[in-house]
Amino acid sequence: MALRISLSYKQILAKYDNYILNIHKSMPKSEFNWISVALRQIILFSILCMHSCKNLSQVNQDHQYTNALINETSPYLLQHAHNPVDWHPWGTSALEKAKKENKLLIISIGYAACHWCHVMEHESFEDSLIASIMNEHFVPIKVDREERPDVDDIYMSAAQLLTGSGGWPLNAFALPDGRPVWAGTYFPKDKWEEILKRFAYLKENEWEKLESSANQLTSGIASLDEVTLIESAPKYSANLLKDITGRFLAQVDLEEGGRKGAPKFPMPNNWEFLLKYAVKSSDQQMLSAVTNTLDKMAYGGIYDQVGGGFARYSVDAIWKAPHFEKMLYDNGQLLSLYAQAYQATQRPLYKKVVEETIDFLNRELYSVEDGFYSSLDADSEGEEGKFYVWKDEELDELIINDNDRALIKEYYSTLPEGNWEHGNNILHIKEGWPELLKRYSVSAVQLDSIIKHFKQQALTARAKRPRPGLDDKILTSWNALIIKGYIDAYKAIGKEEYLEQAIMTAHFVLKNQMQDDSRLNRNYKNGQSTINAFLDDYANLIYALTSLYEVTMDESWLNISKELLDYTIAHFFNPKNGMFNYTSDLDPALIARKMELSDNVIPGSNSMMARNLHRLGEIFYYPEYTEKAEQMLNNMMPNISQINQPSFYSNWLQLLFDIIYPPYEIVVIGEDAEYKSKEIFRNYMLNNIVLASSSDSNLPLLLNKYVEGETMIYVCQNKVCKLPVTEVEDALSQLK
Repeated sequence: MALRISLSYKQILAKYDNYILNIHKSMPKSEFNWISVALRQIILFSILCMHSCKNLSQVNQDHQYTNALINETSPYLLQHAHNPVDWHPWGTSALEKAKKENKLLIISIGYAACHWCHVMEHESFEDSLIASIMNEHFVPIKVDREERPDVDDIYMSAAQLLTGSGGWPLNAFALPDGRPVWAGTYFPKDKWEEILKRFAYLKENEWEKLESSANQLTSGIASLDEVTLIESAPKYSANLLKDITGRFLAQVDLEEGGRKGAPKFPMPNNWEFLLKYAVKSSDQQMLSAVTNTLDKMAYGGIYDQVGGGFARYSVDAIWKAPHFEKMLYDNGQLLSLYAQAYQATQRPLYKKVVEETIDFLNRELYSVEDGFYSSLDADSEGEEGKFYVWKDEELDELIINDNDRALIKEYYSTLPEGNWEHGNNILHIKEGWPELLKRYSVSAVQLDSIIKHFKQQALTARAKRPRPGLDDKILTSWNALIIKGYIDAYKAIGKEEYLEQAIMTAHFVLKNQMQDDSRLNRNYKNGQSTINAFLDDYANLIYALTSLYEVTMDESWLNISKELLDYTIAHFFNPKNGMFNYTSDLDPALIARKMELSDNVIPGSNSMMARNLHRLGEIFYYPEYTEKAEQMLNNMMPNISQINQPSFYSNWLQLLFDIIYPPYEIVVIGEDAEYKSKEIFRNYMLNNIVLASSSDSNLPLLLNKYVEGETMIYVCQNKVCKLPVTEVEDALSQLK
């Protein structure tokens, strides 16, 4: 009965969400918000009332197996709740059980959108023979890496120390106290069975080997994040940054964009930094590397040519074949990147990508409560990418006009036999439009109209297919990236609904995730918020709320940013090395207290905190903030300046850029401040900060600058302001 109830509940709410989103555009968003939430709660309450009389003993009668994951909210954990494996969630009870029964732990880590996680579940974790071995000899623990990145980091570090690589699913064997003895990724069923039997044997017969391995690995994991407090004065220069950036450029595939080789990940922060450097230095080669990458991604299969939004990465070197899962964190950052690139270049393609990506986010990852869900699965109907690809005959049925059909197929590089696996086509665009227009005797305007019509048809047809799974948990850190993305889209394009959505999502996060003492929670689902937040949650939210102040002139966002920053210093800061721990001092201790030092697909939380300290230090005139930021960068410079792959420190390089080229503080004050600020934002702003108010303000840079009846613009740097002007054009000329 439980499965039928659960499916019915989800189907009803899904149908409701689709209905209410269809009427979204016909009413004011504030009105839409409270009506939609109220109706959704009524539906949910009705469903619960319908089934409240069911005896709990009947709940799982449709399932042969049910384990302790049934009480979790994570979609990934719930996917495994009816495995024959006796899974436990991460926590003290599972570790105590292992100690009491003297069993090794199996810690299996993944996430809901992970294709190979699903494969291993189907092959091994749904197999009763494999499950019996796991249950007899081990205490199996399932972890959602997106909810518990701290746990994931420990065992991923073990895998990387042992094998030099990592990935998901991640499967680690550990002593009852949690110390890892071995870790790997995906294994086919026969290999997994062999590994299980090997560790069962070692536990019974060669315990000392396991202890030795645990000691070595634990020591190695702890040493990975060792940082020395460097007290000597830093030596920063424009030449140093130029040298590092030159090494950065050497990694770029100048033909296909992105890093050289395959697979290719978008890495938004890399290109954000390189764009900033290219514009500042007027480096055309660097700018071309950035725009070529953005063009190739936007034309490639990694970008959903029908529905907008980006997949997580491309498995090849030409951005054609994606790993089809769509992650919130990628799309939030790519919104920012393409919006900034549009400001810098005014290329219509980038504006289109921003608008279509927002359409995707609003349509498929938006919660009517105003947060955003985490991801869409790569799989549907048990097959990777099936929702997104097209057979040639499907395109024939969809496109009635013969001339349009031939044009569209050539435009999207499809083939009768398919351009991908199993006769399927991945829609992607190759260059050569002028020849295409000539061959089909159409203008660019006509082509645009034909493609728009096709996209509408294809989106409607695709909506009838079984959908990829939705991970409907809401994470603080990733929603902060979305807030920043919508803000940057608003700055570049000027659509008020983008700013409105950013504000509503910020209110959602603060209402549901922030406690009275400024402590944050990380996760939210079905009204529950249970996991204490990590450093990235604070770091990304502080940056997003500071950005929200810039575009709203509402200083309350700035004050909340400062409250969160001070809380983070109190509970995460390590005075011994001047860096921040990833976990709060309120969290139960793991085998090592880790730090996130380098930048990856998402910028590292320490580099984000350093940029927050520097930015808020400039705004509030707090030298203690800027000194901490500069000390953090100084600690990292041996890594940044010597490594052959500076792309893993791109967010640190953004801070280095800010120190070498101090930002301008643009003060706009007076009754027309909102209008003139909006005009300023349409321009690419590098690292500059805008502070605006329509009246008096106590912020140091705005103090005593208000003149009644006037709107003045001050361009300041290092707390020294040039003569005020009244026209935006004159202010922008002072930035050069």
